[in-house]
Amino acid sequence: MLAAVAALIAITTTTTTPAAQAQEAPTTAADRVLRVYNNNIENLVRNNADGSCTRVSGTDHLTSMLVDDNGKTGTTGVQAPDLLIVQQVRGTGQAEAYADQLAAKFGYPAGTYKAIVAWDDPEVWGSTHKCSQQALGDLKKKQTNGIIYNTRTLSLAAGDTSKYWSAGWLKPGTSYAGGAGCTLYKPPSNDDGSTNEYKWKRTSAIAARFTIKATGTPVFAATMHLPEQNGAHACAGEGDPGIASSGIHVGSDATSLMNASTIRVIGIDANRTNIAATTLGGFGMTGYGTKATAGSRKIDYLFVKGTVQPSSIGHTVSSTKSNHLALYGFIAF
Repeated sequence: MLAAVAALIAITTTTTTPAAQAQEAPTTAADRVLRVYNNNIENLVRNNADGSCTRVSGTDHLTSMLVDDNGKTGTTGVQAPDLLIVQQVRGTGQAEAYADQLAAKFGYPAGTYKAIVAWDDPEVWGSTHKCSQQALGDLKKKQTNGIIYNTRTLSLAAGDTSKYWSAGWLKPGTSYAGGAGCTLYKPPSNDDGSTNEYKWKRTSAIAARFTIKATGTPVFAATMHLPEQNGAHACAGEGDPGIASSGIHVGSDATSLMNASTIRVIGIDANRTNIAATTLGGFGMTGYGTKATAGSRKIDYLFVKGTVQPSSIGHTVSSTKSNHLALYGFIAF
């Protein structure tokens, strides 16, 4: 199946609720802030230290990660986000439900938030997914990456979504020397065996170029999830260690969209530590987020080209109900 663009159900009503009236699209320069988050939501199933797993509702997850301008959750100052860059969703169905829960949280009609996913309905892979309860492990057997956007503030034109592009990896048993030995993590060089045959699809990246309705400003956003093997050996493709030996690369379609955009954001679960904030400086981007995001390791990254508001909590939301902490950047436009 080719990469698919999944749109949420159409907005079925034009009635504006009181909550929606309180958060109209920005009309003055002081209101013009693009609110962006990045998180590996782990299929909304958390792995616990004792081997058990906990299912998390979309509403609870969103409440745990959305913050106000002071980095606090659960306050009246928390405003509707514009972009959620996510990794590890099951496909269109979960992306739609999650986006509609986000809309409901702010009193907007279903369909206000729409989603783009790399794979509409990826095939299953793996076995237990480290959950002692098989039913919860089964919820993590389908994984893809997506971007959820607010149609009140952003528009997306036909043709402004990239084709998916594959991550790279060093296949076990292969020697490595500065990228030598790296291949694309897709057939025929993906995991062997039927259990993990489709695991490569969880690392398919996708991007889009949006337009801010209030100003016409073009905004590029991309979501990436790199293989676990990237932690030990940076690989972005055939013989390629990636940008600054990070394992990161941007597909050709996505690069064209990025080059035509003023604001740029890339969210990544890189499965690799010590990726510098300057890694994507060649794209005019800076990394945000100063704390560990997965246990004691910082393996998640948010890169932005734009004027990002300072963060009192280092752009990292410690209360996030996922095994990965959310990153955020509020960008003036």
